[in-house]
Amino acid sequence: MSGPAGGESRPTRSEDPCQAREVLGIVGDKWSLLIVRNLSQGPLRFTELKRAVEGISQRMLTVTLRGLERDGILTRTVRNVMPPHVSYELTPMGRTLREATAPLLEWSITHLTHIDAARAVYDARPETAHRP
Repeated sequence: MSGPAGGESRPTRSEDPCQAREVLGIVGDKWSLLIVRNLSQGPLRFTELKRAVEGISQRMLTVTLRGLERDGILTRTVRNVMPPHVSYELTPMGRTLREATAPLLEWSITHLTHIDAARAVYDARPETAHRP
């Protein structure tokens, strides 16, 4: 007999190699990385984040912030004043994520013009239009 009933142990979530893929999908999202980058200088309010993360919709910002809070990357603090003051701040784990992803973001910024040029050359090739 195989499986847990047959005495074999199944890997726990922390031992499961597929778990890394799930985590990378969450923290590797472009909006998540941009939010983490913007929070690296300290806490920000929702409207400040919305202004800082160019192109993100209010709905996507809300969904992404909730996911990052759920995963322990950031904290949400509500101050009961009128109007309520809600701010977001990186947790210690969130700060380590920022450190880990900073080189990728810097690489992206450094190579953006090269990538745009390569895309223009590729898109201008006649055979590109006929590829499946």
